[in-house]
This record gives sequence, C-alpha cells and structure tokens, in this order.
Amino acid sequence: MPTMPADVVAATGAATACANVVEDLHGFLRILSDGTILRSPGPVSCPAIPGEHQSVEWKDAVYDKAKNLHVRMYKPSPAAAAARGEQDGKLPVLIHFHGGGFCIGSCRWANVHSFCLRLAAEAGAVVLSAGYRLAPEHRLPAAVEDAVGFLRWLREKSVDSAGDGWLAESADFGRVFINGDSAGGTIAHHLAVLTGSAASNLAVELQPVTIQGFILLMPFFGGVNRTPSEADCPTDVFLNLDLSDRFWRLSLPAGATRDHPMANPFGPDSPDLDAVNFRPVLVVAGGLDMLRDRAVDYVERLAAMGKPVEVAEFTGEQHGFFVLCPVSDATGELIGVVARFLRTCVVAAPKTG
Repeated sequence: MPTMPADVVAATGAATACANVVEDLHGFLRILSDGTILRSPGPVSCPAIPGEHQSVEWKDAVYDKAKNLHVRMYKPSPAAAAARGEQDGKLPVLIHFHGGGFCIGSCRWANVHSFCLRLAAEAGAVVLSAGYRLAPEHRLPAAVEDAVGFLRWLREKSVDSAGDGWLAESADFGRVFINGDSAGGTIAHHLAVLTGSAASNLAVELQPVTIQGFILLMPFFGGVNRTPSEADCPTDVFLNLDLSDRFWRLSLPAGATRDHPMANPFGPDSPDLDAVNFRPVLVVAGGLDMLRDRAVDYVERLAAMGKPVEVAEFTGEQHGFFVLCPVSDATGELIGVVARFLRTCVVAAPKTG
C-alpha cells in the first residue's frame, strides 16, 4: 500500500468547528457532517522502478481547461521504437484511466506514474494517462463523460498539423487502445459500448483515431446480489466489501442501487450488450480480488454472445496489484499480456459512409 499523507485539501468550503467525519476512505477522502469534503494529494511515495525507465519521455498537458482535467503522456524514445521494429517509429497508443472507485485517484499519483512508465517501456506504447472528475462532487456518469471528452481531445490532436508534435511524432492514431484499472476498467467498458452501439456515431466521429481494443484491468463492476468472491472477501484487504459499497454510494446518482447501468453491465436497465459491436476485449482478473467473479462472469456472458473477449487470470493476486507494486514480477507478467494483446488485435476502421 503506498504511503498516505495527511488530509490537506478542502475541496468544498471550510469545515465548521463542530463538524465531525461521516465518511473516511482510508484518509484519501473524508466527508464531514457539514458537507465539507477533504482530500489528500494522494500517495507521494511508492517502490521506485530501477533506472526510472530512462528510455521513456513524459510530460503533462491539460485536455479540458474548464474542468481542470489533466493527462500525463509517456512515449518510448525513437531508438526504443526502432528497436521494436515499429515502422516510421510509430507506436500503438494506450489510453489509461486510473482506478479509485470513482472517488479517489489521479493520473499524477506516484504509483500510477510508476506503473505507466513501466507500461510504456515494456509494452512499447505511447501511454496517455487521463484524469477525470471524481465523486461525490461529480457523480456518475461524469467520469464517463470526461473520458469521451478526452477521446475528442485526442482526435483534435491527431489532425492538428500545426500543434505540438511531441505526441504526433510517436503516436499511431490508427492503433488506439483503451486501458482501465478498476473504476477505469468500468470506464473502458462504457466506452466500448458507446463506440460499438449503432445508435452512436462516436467511432466515426473520432476518425482518424481508431480504437482497436479494450483492456479492463480488474473492472469495478457492482450489483445488488453478492457474488461468492464478494461474500467471502476478507476485511483486511484494501478493497473489501465495505469500501466497495461506500464507493458506489458516493459515486452513483443519488438514490441509485448497485444495479444501476453505470455499475452493473447486466442490470435490469443496462444496455443490451448483444446488440453492441465490440472491438476485442481483454479482461484481467485476480484470484484474490473480491471482484474476480464479476470479471469472469462478464467474460463468459460476452463470449456466449459471440463477442471477441478473453480473460487473463492472475491466481494469487489481489485487486490492483500492478499499482500497489509496479515493480513486481506479476506486474511484468501483466504488461507482457497487454503487449501481446496490442500487437495481435487489429481491426478495420469504421466506415464513414
């Protein structure tokens, strides 16, 4: 578990003298009885990656100034790209959405940064780690709306010949993948549905950006009925049943249950996934993760519909192991699975007419 600093940021107003804490999410987010929301700046230390992957360059950008939304961009050096045999030095683009139950997290947290550095270096990809608005200040579907906004920003960058060439010189906008950790994996699911639905023109609108596949890393799905892995989850792990329920209570629209379409892909009011034209989907599950059964069920149901989906299960790993310890051998194995997926699933771009 990364080091957690003291709460130092008041997001909404100043606390009154008699206010007491009514919600406390491991010190990252605290809600007081007077409605004040206190946020910490997040983990400031985590295991260092040897050499910090010096072959990877990175920089920050703002993709939505009005909402103060940032993206941290990573790209392997031209020499590293050439060593992989990439034509013209162009690399696949891997858009990453962080986890945190839609309530905490940042693309600039130290552990997320370390994971994305290693992901760019070892998967041989341009990694775009995009932030989004958090609950409870901004309840769902705000995070998904921000993710769509980021895709539109990327589309603008792909056709802006007069703009900053830092991204364009390395990014192959015809090979874009959506990658999400936990809540970010849920965002990836919703983007897969939006871009694959006949009622949406989003995939065509984004051209020349072409989304080739989706990677759901231990997606944060929910439901009113408990799964066995949820019911059997120990209380001494970071993501346990109590924290999961609190995440959903704070992030879903007020009064909604965990069967809301934002939480449960197969809820009573969720879109019909059989009608969605899915691009290839890779789902990663952890054997010690309370969400394991929901991830496997998601894969089995999509496969039964004939969708291009596969699962990679890490039997002895807990939820979010790759950001809890970005330097681990298991994280390296995971990145190897992702790298293979990036290089084996390429589908035709959607037709514009």
